[in-house]
Amino acid sequence: MKSKLLSATLLALGLTTTASQAETIRYAHFMPAQSWQQSTMFEAWADAVDEASDGELDVKIFPAQTLGKAPAGYDNAKNGVADIAWTVQGYTAGRFPLSQIMELPGLFKRAEVGSCAFQKLYDSGALDEEYKDTHVLFVHTHGPGQLHMGDKPVKALSDLKGMKLRRPTAVIGTLLGELGAEPVGLPAPAIYENLERGVIDGYMLTWESVEAFRLAELTKYHTDFGFYSLAFVTTMNKRKYEALSEKEKAAIDANSGMKWSLIAGKGYDEADAAAIKSLEASSEIFEIPEAEMSEWQAAADRAKAIYLSELDGKGLPGTETYQAIKGYVSDCQTELN
Repeated sequence: MKSKLLSATLLALGLTTTASQAETIRYAHFMPAQSWQQSTMFEAWADAVDEASDGELDVKIFPAQTLGKAPAGYDNAKNGVADIAWTVQGYTAGRFPLSQIMELPGLFKRAEVGSCAFQKLYDSGALDEEYKDTHVLFVHTHGPGQLHMGDKPVKALSDLKGMKLRRPTAVIGTLLGELGAEPVGLPAPAIYENLERGVIDGYMLTWESVEAFRLAELTKYHTDFGFYSLAFVTTMNKRKYEALSEKEKAAIDANSGMKWSLIAGKGYDEADAAAIKSLEASSEIFEIPEAEMSEWQAAADRAKAIYLSELDGKGLPGTETYQAIKGYVSDCQTELN
């Protein structure tokens, strides 16, 4: 920041400067501008890159789908609509089949652990084919997603029958179907309107996002089970990255990989904890009865088996990748505890 201020002062005084004009990097995401992600993840990353590049890179943040709709995030980065996009892989069904294994229930309980495992999986090269069209900066997950209902509580598995529930991705839609619900595909920014209009009865989302998208205004009941965890990617247009100077590339590289994956994961864990306290004061949170837990778990196991079988049947290493992820999760739990 200081180098920019100095250059501006010199220009204002009519003095020459050898510093070149900063290269603008457009960073798009779909969270509200007031969300914790805006400050903890996106603005903090922009400041870190600015500092590492000595002001040669100027990262401008575009929140709340102002530079492209959420489902188009990856293509927006690929095609240069945005220079960098933060998006959910599952918003484009079937495009990131191995990455979406991270969504399967029961793999981990903390976003920091899931993010660490996902980044290790990416760093292993197992996902190179899925991301060949862009320059990936880092991947991560959020914490376990829960079930949130407008005015119809879900206290037992039978309560789900016929319920129209927002699912974030097709993989989670399979789980909801196994639980007896009717999945409705919607990106997170579209939940509020559809819940308010009665198009859906409830939705799958993390605790922190209930508050981020103002959904607490419409939500009376929550069911705590840990249904899934979404996979996220922050990725950059290849041509934009390759056109940068070596110094500018180094600034981007220094803020890629595990460091920022863990920052994102830890941020989600902290935000979830804060949101739970807030929601406990304004709504009801139900735990799955012990007598029913085996039925819920059996549905989750069926959804997992269905997805891995589909991948294996297509000649993809679904089961192999799942086992690798479990190993990475174990490693990360040891490293982060």
